[in-house]
Amino acid sequence: MIHRDGTLAGAKTEPPTGDEVADTCKVETVGGGQLQAVTTAFLVLFCIVGLALWGLPFYYDFMVRDFGWTRAQVTSGNALSKLVVGPLTGFIAGWVVDRFGPRHMMMAGTLLVGVALVGLGGISTLGMFYFFYLLNALGYVCGGPLPNQVLLSRWFDKSRGKAMGGAYLGIGLGGAAAPWISYVLVEHFGWRVGLQALGALIIVIALPMAWLVKEPPRRRPEIVAAAPVGVKSAFLAGSFYLLALGSMCSIAAVSGTQQNLKLFLSLDEGYTQSEAARLLSLVLAFSIVGRLLMGWLADRLAKKHVMLLIYMLVAAAIPLLFLPRGSGAVYLFAVVFGIGLGGDYMIIPLMTAEIFGVARLGRLMGVILATDGIAEAVSPWLVGHLRDATGSYSLAFLALIAMALLGAGAVAALPKRRSAQ
Repeated sequence: MIHRDGTLAGAKTEPPTGDEVADTCKVETVGGGQLQAVTTAFLVLFCIVGLALWGLPFYYDFMVRDFGWTRAQVTSGNALSKLVVGPLTGFIAGWVVDRFGPRHMMMAGTLLVGVALVGLGGISTLGMFYFFYLLNALGYVCGGPLPNQVLLSRWFDKSRGKAMGGAYLGIGLGGAAAPWISYVLVEHFGWRVGLQALGALIIVIALPMAWLVKEPPRRRPEIVAAAPVGVKSAFLAGSFYLLALGSMCSIAAVSGTQQNLKLFLSLDEGYTQSEAARLLSLVLAFSIVGRLLMGWLADRLAKKHVMLLIYMLVAAAIPLLFLPRGSGAVYLFAVVFGIGLGGDYMIIPLMTAEIFGVARLGRLMGVILATDGIAEAVSPWLVGHLRDATGSYSLAFLALIAMALLGAGAVAALPKRRSAQ
């Protein structure tokens, strides 16, 4: 006998999994809470990623000139710190966010990043350089994309792509503003005070917002008990490793390019500080277009196809840096690369939630962001090392193109939607 709900009489029914409960338990639609969440994520990402992560490379050439360090050394702080912090703290940070919510992690991350930049403005040795970069990396894990992605994924359902795109505009605006803010500060006070002022600005802007933001509405208790089973099944799924590989390769291409761009423009191509600042700002300005466009597309098209488009844009942009300076190709690079950069970080949590749901998003993104952190750390150092060894960025840029294409290949093999588990 068949019941109206389609089940057989006498048949055993399985309890819902953590993801099924989480996805059928609709997030409470509270306009004020959702708006506050987007605003907070916008400003925290503006500071921790836009000003700190994308702003720090503006100061690398000053360190090369003042301390006599190599390009590999000034990019190795980011590398060594994230290689230590990412693998050790990524999953733990994800577990803490899933268990206790993102608010306190965002507050801790904001303080750590602000203190790190203030410290970097007073360094004179490589040891202190590495120490404060370690704090910066820890702050990025605690207050950067991970807690903000979970915050927005839990507050929003159908409009998750638009919400993520709107919040991630903070990265583009912060990254676009960072070169000009730094340029003005350096012109008036020198690079050391400029870097310290940038750190203080991060604390002043982001900490009050992280303090005041509301935690996402609580889900039913059974999710907590069911979620660990889902996490285990996700780690056994091939799609998880394809997603991690694709993300890792594309982040390597993006970070390796962006972290060395000021060095390439200023020291190799002979651009003035104002010209380099203009181009760096242009890249991050077009990343705003990328975030809006890709967020809009992600709510309407298969997220796999949007992700593939983003990765191909990154791969297509880097060859433009091979063209002569007078051709104006560097401005076309800024447009294409900026759009790809804008969508790159934003699409990863959307695709993860699409395949695996949101109940275990914190832990899954903790692992993915840890592997991304390794790529984000090693790639700029590798590019700098290849430049020091060969006297040119040509081989390094070819390696970055290969990374981007490998990432696109991994994405092409992903399923379009959630796997049956």
